[in-house]
Amino acid sequence: MRFYTGRHRYYCGIDLHARTMYVCILEHDSGDVLLHRNLRCDPELFLETVAPYRDGLVVATECIFCWYWLADLCVREGIAFPLCQRR
Repeated sequence: MRFYTGRHRYYCGIDLHARTMYVCILEHDSGDVLLHRNLRCDPELFLETVAPYRDGLVVATECIFCWYWLADLCVREGIAFPLCQRR
């Protein structure tokens, strides 16, 4: 398996569910938690929430049946959303 090794200013991890998502954003240099919030799964709300961190942001979530909308949104908006790939 190839692992993603890109470096970013901000790391966003999302615990994704069908109707809600828990979003946590860390700063690379300090390791500080900059944001942790429970949100409803809404593309516009997600974009508003991550707006202050868009420059240098990478997003990750677990592979669950409802992750496609988030991946598509990030790709469309130019937000890094790497996927792990098997060789």
